[in-house]
Amino acid sequence: MATAIVKETASIKQAVSIMNAMDGGKFPRLLSRILQKLHLKAERTFSEEEEEKLQAAFSLDKQDLHLVLETISFILEQAVYHNVKTAALRQHLENIHLDPSKAEAFAISWENAGQETVEKFKQRILAPKKLETIAWQLSLQMAQSTQAKMKSPQAAIELGVSTEDTKDLEKVFVEFNHQELLEFYNKLETIQAQLDSLT
Repeated sequence: MATAIVKETASIKQAVSIMNAMDGGKFPRLLSRILQKLHLKAERTFSEEEEEKLQAAFSLDKQDLHLVLETISFILEQAVYHNVKTAALRQHLENIHLDPSKAEAFAISWENAGQETVEKFKQRILAPKKLETIAWQLSLQMAQSTQAKMKSPQAAIELGVSTEDTKDLEKVFVEFNHQELLEFYNKLETIQAQLDSLT
């Protein structure tokens, strides 16, 4: 069998012990929700209010609930990273002494949504922000108190960037004089040449 996707550390042992005691009827819904939101880096899986309800539903204190949520997320992220088959995931979980019924719940959730989650991870952008829009404006300063005749062109560029999870546009303003704009253009040309060489 392939190397273990999850090593049996002290915190994993503790989390497995807590998971084994959790209500088996509610456990699959918890897994399904975590798997749905796993690819969203900036978004919490559960709100504070939902976490309080989970504590009550599973009779866990806040610390134990957080350990379980983090461990489930970690296990599923490892499954995504290794793109494991359902049977292999079940076996890995039983190897770290997760109760067979809980391992089966993981396997069913993974069978239903695992491949879709792997695809969502593949589509995630590596950079935290993505360029969505560009606007620009040129201005020409014709005089200054110390110089009656001068021409100082300025380019103002507005970049609309969004984060992967929110899609809200954040505006970034950059101003260039002629020399700075030329240097920026040359750097973009270099980047373009490198991108072209990769394709």
